[in-house]
Amino acid sequence: MTERVPLGGTAVTVSRIALGTAPLAGLYAPVAQDRARATLEAAWKSGVRYFDTAPHYGAGLAERRLGSFLAEVPRDEAVVSTKVGRLLVPGAAEPGDEGFHGAPGLVRVRDYTREGVRRSLEESLERSGLDAFDVVLIHDPDDHGEQALAEAYPALARLRAEGVIRAVGVGMNQTAMLSRFVRETDVDCVLVAGRYSLLDRSAERELLPLCAARGVGVLVGGVFNSGVLANPHRGAMYDYVPASASVLRAARELDRRCAAYGVPLAAAALRFPLRHPAVTGVVVGAASPAEVLQNAAHAELDVPERLWADLGAG
Repeated sequence: MTERVPLGGTAVTVSRIALGTAPLAGLYAPVAQDRARATLEAAWKSGVRYFDTAPHYGAGLAERRLGSFLAEVPRDEAVVSTKVGRLLVPGAAEPGDEGFHGAPGLVRVRDYTREGVRRSLEESLERSGLDAFDVVLIHDPDDHGEQALAEAYPALARLRAEGVIRAVGVGMNQTAMLSRFVRETDVDCVLVAGRYSLLDRSAERELLPLCAARGVGVLVGGVFNSGVLANPHRGAMYDYVPASASVLRAARELDRRCAAYGVPLAAAALRFPLRHPAVTGVVVGAASPAEVLQNAAHAELDVPERLWADLGAG
């Protein structure tokens, strides 16, 4: 957990295990302030020094909670990434809006313009109380790819050149557009969610070799595919929706194979992406100190090579 490695070709170094803050902002279920704080404290004590957040997470709640915690630890020891592409504006939001039980009275509006990028960062700094972000990612530009390439990326590249931010990246749940950003821009890193896991290895076809060739750092999120690879029970989530019967069968087969070697499925799921030489680190969410401690234990667990071969991940 304490090992730190360079993020792509930048001077930014990140812990191999990062804490994703979406669960702390009420993803799927509300999280009380004291539990969120205890979770952040547990992550810090376990050696996590990279924290990923976004305005999208709880309509700003994740940024507020993370910033409040970081105000009481040595800031120069932590690396923080946030995202642009969604502005928060006043509006009626029901509990569970876009999957979050977060801050009320705010709704998300997509904006990948130059002006939107600067406004988003200014508001994120205000919410978090931080004086700067280390890494800024363009968040989910799926239906706004052309605008993100033409406006959001150049705006962030300029801030990087000015020394306002240290690294620029893109975070998505797909690989095709991430590959396009790597080919057509000078991004420092990508955050690929759910597309390099024990259930979905699509990132290894093009994205990972491309990033390796261009020296772009790769952060892998969604290692549990929204939960099904942590516990493949009936009703488990896969890609933010209840897992289908076929997905559950596949996850349970993976679980059976892991159990034969005495390895928890969640441990194999967490460790799997780190085996690829192009992968810098994984971003793992947690909603309680217990989850942080479990992830820390799984990160240190010795997984037999025979199991990787049995999982087709040798």
